[in-house]
This record gives sequence, C-alpha cells and structure tokens, in this order.
Amino acid sequence: MTAFLRPAAPPEPTSVDRIRDAAVRTLAEKGVAATTLRAVAEEAGVSIGLVQHYFRNKAGLVAAVDDYVLQVFGEIIEATPVSEMTSEYLADMGGRFSQLLYEYPDLVNYIAHALVEGDKIGSVIFDGLLQISAAQGEKFSEAGLTRPQLDPVWGALNPLILRVGAMILRPHIERHLPESFVTRPQLQRWDAAVTRLIREGQVLDTAVLAAADD
Repeated sequence: MTAFLRPAAPPEPTSVDRIRDAAVRTLAEKGVAATTLRAVAEEAGVSIGLVQHYFRNKAGLVAAVDDYVLQVFGEIIEATPVSEMTSEYLADMGGRFSQLLYEYPDLVNYIAHALVEGDKIGSVIFDGLLQISAAQGEKFSEAGLTRPQLDPVWGALNPLILRVGAMILRPHIERHLPESFVTRPQLQRWDAAVTRLIREGQVLDTAVLAAADD
C-alpha cells in the first residue's frame, strides 16, 4: 500500500512578509491616510525601527504593498499561451477572482480603500490593474476571441469595473444579498453573472468560431 505523504508545511514568513501583511491589514482597516508606521509595527509585533530598516518610511511601505497587490492579481490572470485561450478560459479566470476575494479579504479591502481615497496611491493600483486587464484583452484579441466591434479601451475597463467595483461597493451590495458577499455561494453567484456579461458582450463563442472554420 502506498503511503500518503503529508504536504510540506508552508515556509515560516519572514520579517518582511509579516510587516507587509500587517500593513495590508492596517491599511485595509484604517485607510492609507490614517495609517502610521507605529500602528503597522504593533500589528506585526515588531519594533518601528525594523519597519524603517526594511521600508524606510510610509511611502516605501505602501509601495511594497502596492507591488504585492499587483503581483497577486498578475498571478491570478496568469500568462496563458494564445493557442490555449478559449472562451471557456474566461469562466476559469472568473473563478480565480472569486478565490481572490475568498482567500485575501484584507488585500481586497485595501484595494477598495486605496481606490476610494484616490490621489496617487489609488492611481498606482488602478493603473496597474488596468494594465493587467488590457494585457489579458490583447491576448483574447490575438486568439480571435473578441468581437470585432469591441472598443479596446472599454474592453479593458469594463471587466475591471465589474470586478473591482464589487470590492468598493461591497457594503451596499450585501444589503441586497441573503448573506455575506464573500461566502462561497454568493461569490460563485456573482462570478457567474459577471462572467456571462463579459462573455456575451465581449467574447466570441468558440463553438461559433469552430463552425466558421469548417
């Protein structure tokens, strides 16, 4: 009988990871303007001097958090060869967004705070997310999956608005749901609705493309 190996334990987070994660939680709760390095240090259980050692100041810490946010989003919309892209891939990608909201609630709350606060910090997050969305749209276009009349600018903006808008409007959305928006059933319901909007509005059905090739 084959023995099942226990999965390897996740690596112990480094001091940098702990400070960054504490910054995400604190920024998500207080917003950027009200967050201090001392508050982040207390949340991480480290000295303020250690925070300054790694990130120098609040601007450096926020920049590191922004880089982390965009890295997570970039990994969700992973680089997929054009030859492997189909309209069904869109549904899988939507499921990854649902997983993001479920597994990274503090990160999602930070995004919402940053975009609402606006200014330079909100611009960094929004522009970075838009760049990811635009790159994904270009891949769909290269694969021949986008509708010919699609406006390329709004083709990148609309999916971002539908996905990120829900993060910002979550308190209002939840007033119209039977339970928290970030429960699995509600996330799956939201994802199915958004994916259908994008698919029917922007993406060609692969069955139609196959029929045209015959």
